Amino acid sequence: MTIELKDSFKAYDVRGIVGQTITAESVRAVGAAFVDTLSLSGQKLLVGGDMRDSSEEFITAFTEGATRRGAHVTQLGLISTDMLYFASGKLDAPGVMFTASHNPAEYNGMKMSKAGAVPLSADTGLEEIREAAQAYLNSDEIPQADTIGNIDDADLLTDYAEYLRSLVDLTAIRPLKVVVDAGNGMAGMTTPAVLGDERLSALPLEIEPLYFELDGTFPNHPANPLEPENLRDLQKAVVDHGADIGLAFDGDADRCFVIDELGEPVSPSAVTALVARRELARAKASGETEPVIIHNLITSKAVPELVTAEGGRAVETRVGHSFIKAVMAEESAVFGGEHSAHYYFRDFWNADTGMLAALHVLAALGEQDLGLNELAAEYNPYSASGEINSKVEDKTGAMEKVVEAFADRQVTVSRLDGVTVSGQDGSWWFNLRPSNTEPFLRYNGEAHTAEQMATIRDEVLNLVRSS
Repeated sequence: MTIELKDSFKAYDVRGIVGQTITAESVRAVGAAFVDTLSLSGQKLLVGGDMRDSSEEFITAFTEGATRRGAHVTQLGLISTDMLYFASGKLDAPGVMFTASHNPAEYNGMKMSKAGAVPLSADTGLEEIREAAQAYLNSDEIPQADTIGNIDDADLLTDYAEYLRSLVDLTAIRPLKVVVDAGNGMAGMTTPAVLGDERLSALPLEIEPLYFELDGTFPNHPANPLEPENLRDLQKAVVDHGADIGLAFDGDADRCFVIDELGEPVSPSAVTALVARRELARAKASGETEPVIIHNLITSKAVPELVTAEGGRAVETRVGHSFIKAVMAEESAVFGGEHSAHYYFRDFWNADTGMLAALHVLAALGEQDLGLNELAAEYNPYSASGEINSKVEDKTGAMEKVVEAFADRQVTVSRLDGVTVSGQDGSWWFNLRPSNTEPFLRYNGEAHTAEQMATIRDEVLNLVRSS
């Protein structure tokens, strides 16, 4: 039976169940189609993968398809997703990363970029790649190019670590004890290289490793720090070790979540504001008059308020990394942050890297004497609901019902992404955003007080769930 690639190709990447919706055969066809679509015959193409059991087989299959169509493949071996972006930017070459990020062990997939770490999505080439690969699968043949591409290998881990350290200097900070939960994912390899002394000289950091063994079966907990239960081991370890900070990475190590010394999560919005302040100061010191910071529409109001107060310009986007990266490039923004703990840097080819965000947080903490709990409080002045999902079949109808219920109040309504309703007094806002893949409406809200936040949250959720 021929694989139907529409089952694994998503809007921004490829995700599938190994042996069912993604196989070596389908990956080989995608490798050939990638070369054809981006006209890479005779050109360099980078390929790497995470620690999932199928990644090595898929790297080999993709390489076979790509070289058969004439591309010269550099195999990067085991890498994190932000290492792919680093390689794509540094070498100015397109690349493919085999990973399913935080998905369970039975999944694998592909994250793709053009040269310079420019993202590929359904609107910018991914759909054409799918169609070409499907044609190869249906014909059961990949024609051989006039000249078959060659294969070489590269280890860029040291270069990656050196580059990140060149952007944030930790050598003069006070000593910090840091617990890192790699979740058996790729941070188990990148953390010792960047924060430890495995590849470079030691920093004033004492690293307490948690689940550093690379294991694509995720034996300890899912590598998805967005789910609170997956942070519990880290929270306990931070308190037990008397650590200054805890860091949790997802499976492909492009997202980073932060835990303070009390074992409490630091919201990604607070991290965004903290890093924004540092990047604004650096940009202004180099002569920029109004540096731009990007944030998505469900990030805390604290972010644009801080950016404005610090002399920058805040630009709001829809949720999703392709939107953030596109606006980063359009605005030449110095930094961008999302509620999901994706952090984007102009100095990192507008791509997201959890490790660089972690370096900024460590620097901010180590350059002064406050604990992280007190330091982060400045960036977290509002009470937030967090993301709450409601199963709704008629998502559009439910959103309109809510808008109608608030129509007679002093509010502003935006439809940039779903619907955002804001009190004109500036004391509260909420967003309802439909999931693209599930029958869910996602609620996020914020207010000056916990009581006000809860009152509005409960009213909106009652309206949505009675639809």
